[in-house]
Amino acid sequence: MKDQAVKLRAIVNRLNSNDDNNRNEEFVLSEENKPNRKNARVITVTSGKGGVGKTNITINLAIKMAQLGLRVVIIDADLGLSNVDIVFGMIPKYNLSDVINHKKSINEILENGPNGVKFISGGSGLQELIKINREQLGHLLIELGKLDEEADIIFIDTGAGINDQVLSFVYAAKEVIVVTTPEPTAITDAYALIKVIAQKDSSKKINLILNKANNLVEANNALDKLYQVCLKFLGISINRLGYVCNDANISKAVMMQQPFVIAFDKSAAAQDISSIAKSIARIENNKTESDYGIRLFVNRLKWLFRYKESD
Repeated sequence: MKDQAVKLRAIVNRLNSNDDNNRNEEFVLSEENKPNRKNARVITVTSGKGGVGKTNITINLAIKMAQLGLRVVIIDADLGLSNVDIVFGMIPKYNLSDVINHKKSINEILENGPNGVKFISGGSGLQELIKINREQLGHLLIELGKLDEEADIIFIDTGAGINDQVLSFVYAAKEVIVVTTPEPTAITDAYALIKVIAQKDSSKKINLILNKANNLVEANNALDKLYQVCLKFLGISINRLGYVCNDANISKAVMMQQPFVIAFDKSAAAQDISSIAKSIARIENNKTESDYGIRLFVNRLKWLFRYKESD
C-alpha cells in the first residue's frame, strides 16, 4: 500500500507540474507509476436528456485516458440505442448475450478500438439481464469479473433520461459523470437527474462535464450555476470536471465515423477532452479495493434482475 501511494502521488505531482508552456504535452503513465489496483475503477456516464453528446464524450475521453497509459474498457449500456460501435466505425461480432448464454467468454467479445481502448456491445444482452436466471447471473459475474484484470478504468455508457434502466446503472457505480450542455432545458434535466441520484445516495461522487460550450464565460457560468444550485438545494458538492467547446470538428469527425481526438487531434475540443482526462487521472489513493471493481458494480444491479424461479 505504501508503494502504491507513492506511485499515485508521483502521478498527481507530474500532472500538476504541467505549466502553461507545456500544458498541451501529453502525460503518459509508465509501467512503474500506473495505479496498482486489483479492481477496475467503474464510472457510469449518463445525461438528463438525449442529444448532449454523451457517447461522443465517453469515447473520446476513453481514448485520452488510454493515451495517458491507462487500460480502458467501455461497456455500451444504452438499452435503447447502442451507438458506441457507430462512432468507432465498427461492427461488433458479439455482445453480452453471447456471454450470458455461454457461447463466448468476456475476453472473446471485447472489441479493440483506437489507442488500445476496448469496448463491449451490450446489444440484446442488456435486455436479457432483465430475465436472467441465477445460474446465468453467476456465470456473468465470473466473466465480467475478469475485466478487473483487463482494465484500470471501465466506462459504462448509459442511455439518456431518468428511467429505471438508466438509473440502475447509475446507482450501481461508485462514480458517475453527468454530461450536459449550456441549453436551459439540458441544465434543468441535468439538475433533475442529479437530484434523483442524490436522494438515493448522497455520498455518490457526481462529476459534471459541460459539452458544446460556445466560450469560456458561458461554460464557467453554466458549471458554476449548476454547482451552486446543487449545493444550496440538495446539500451536495458536485465535481466540475470541465467543458468541451462547441467545435465544428466534432460533427466532421462523427460523419467520418472517427473519434474527434484522432481525426482532429489538434482541435480545441481535443484539447478540452485532454484536460478533463488529466483531471480524472488526478486521483488520490484514499479508497479501499472494495470501492472498485466490476463485480461489485454488477452485484448492485440485482434489483434490475428478475430471476426465473426454475433454474
